[in-house]
Amino acid sequence: MNKYRIGQGFDVHEFQEGRKLFLGGVEIPYKTGLLGHSDADVLLHAICDALLGALALGDIGVHFPNTDERFKGIDSKELLRQVMNLIKSKGYRVVNTDSTLILQKPKIAEYVPEMQRIISEIIEVETDRVSIKATTSEKMGFTGREEGAVAQSIALLKYTK
Repeated sequence: MNKYRIGQGFDVHEFQEGRKLFLGGVEIPYKTGLLGHSDADVLLHAICDALLGALALGDIGVHFPNTDERFKGIDSKELLRQVMNLIKSKGYRVVNTDSTLILQKPKIAEYVPEMQRIISEIIEVETDRVSIKATTSEKMGFTGREEGAVAQSIALLKYTK
């Protein structure tokens, strides 16, 4: 049995008018939101994938398919809670996560502490174990043209049983 497991996650969603923008469980005032079957929170989706990947449990689409109406419009914090229940049922706990948001706008620095608080409560770690960074793509590509957002995450798990 491996005492430690590491996983990485990646998610991308396009911006669309008429949607609210959620990042890291925080509603951020912005002219557009992200399009998806759920609330399209790319950051929480990437963290879910990192946690699932660490234990080779597939990805968010396997557990919460966009063809299932139960997940239509669901708050991604609930998806993360369900992933955490699965992780804990396997005898693991989160050591830390490190995530990067890639988007031209909006700027998110002022929202990071609240994102860390929300995520740390759900994954049951101290806030200093939830790293969230943001960068732009220097106006290149779809993120640079403000067409969408990307998130990458890595998570370290420890076996505790």
